[in-house]
Amino acid sequence: MSQKGSIKIPTIAILGRPNVGKSTLFNRLAGKRIAIVDDLPGVTRDRLYSRMDWNGMVYNLIDTGGWVPEEKDELHLNLEEQLEIAISEAELIIFLMDVREGLNPADQMIVEKLRKLKKPVFYVANKADNERREKFAWEFYQLGVDKIFPISALHGRGVAELMEAIAEKLPGASLKELEPSETETVPKIAVIGRPNVGKSSLINRILGQERLLVTSEPGTTRDAVDSEVKIGGKKYIFIDTAGIRRKAKISAKLERISVLRAIKAIERADIALLMLDPMETATDQDARLGGLFLRRERAVIILLNKWDLVPKPDVSLKEIEKAVKQSLWHLSFAPVIPISAKTGYGIDKLFALIDRVYQDYQARVGTGELNRKLGKILAQAPLPNYRGKPLKIYYTTQTRTKPPSLVFFVNYPEIIKEPFKRFLANQLIKEFELIGTPLTLEFRARKKRT
Repeated sequence: MSQKGSIKIPTIAILGRPNVGKSTLFNRLAGKRIAIVDDLPGVTRDRLYSRMDWNGMVYNLIDTGGWVPEEKDELHLNLEEQLEIAISEAELIIFLMDVREGLNPADQMIVEKLRKLKKPVFYVANKADNERREKFAWEFYQLGVDKIFPISALHGRGVAELMEAIAEKLPGASLKELEPSETETVPKIAVIGRPNVGKSSLINRILGQERLLVTSEPGTTRDAVDSEVKIGGKKYIFIDTAGIRRKAKISAKLERISVLRAIKAIERADIALLMLDPMETATDQDARLGGLFLRRERAVIILLNKWDLVPKPDVSLKEIEKAVKQSLWHLSFAPVIPISAKTGYGIDKLFALIDRVYQDYQARVGTGELNRKLGKILAQAPLPNYRGKPLKIYYTTQTRTKPPSLVFFVNYPEIIKEPFKRFLANQLIKEFELIGTPLTLEFRARKKRT
């Protein structure tokens, strides 16, 4: 996580076996539901970051995937690497156990590893929802630790006492001394696509470390994960999301939650990077995603990932781009760029394109210039008519940005249909040489003068 100015913001990592309540505690401390919470083991498979404020003291918080030391399959080996990174980033560790399950051999193995760290570790017995369960926390003193904190992350019981002890050991940064948030001026970018097209690989390439799990298992990333990066002196916030699947294939409760999380990620983003596999045709699901971007009024860049696998890249680009534009015709404003998250091909060009798209997404045009361009377009276009009377567009003005939004004052707003709106938007985008941003158009009847 980044820090503001020269003020150091300490980092706390929450560790523990699967399903002991790490994400519930993370969400309670962060004050918002960031991590998916469910009773399926291993639901949080990436480490999630958030900024938390406790009584005016600020910390960075990391939630980690469930740690099972004896598991050696590919996913658990990846998790172990993730945990090593999280531990190295943290100044203090909360190790969470489940008071309902009692002492577990895996807990003992993890505690042995934690003893070797030269960092403070707070041992916490979660799910102590009442006084009776709180008494069961004494069992964990068999681990040979000085203090066990019984809490209920779900209900908040004991959390204040835990945080007070943490704050005494590791004071947070002063909220008053931190500079105002810069996130409003930093472009937020959601990486969207079907499962296994390479979204996490792209963010890992950009970050330079395996922040997000990358395995051959489709849908390895279940949560939306924010990553702040600085490139060429500029800041960007990337949001990687769970791969969005067809509704018919979303049978598990977890996948339904993940899709909602991906939609929320789009709502938080300024720019959507729609990632496609160039060796496959764009699908109906990709087209639906495009419609989602339009409804949420987001800027869009279409990425052709895995370009290193394309046999004849120079010949293929025009053909593939043409096919993509035909399938995703409603995203005609979106540029198409080939990249390879694996080799790094096209990443520099992608950032230059993001800068340009974000600039155009915030574009503001003077009323005079806007109406001159409009006059030029209307002089060459047939206008709709109402009962033999032609539509008159008296003038237009811009009302907001992100994306640029225009209001047109006309005589008969009710006769304007979608094809004419699309035509006018496309022509204005062309005239102002806008890239990657939609235009929103609203038509109002001009008030009669009294």
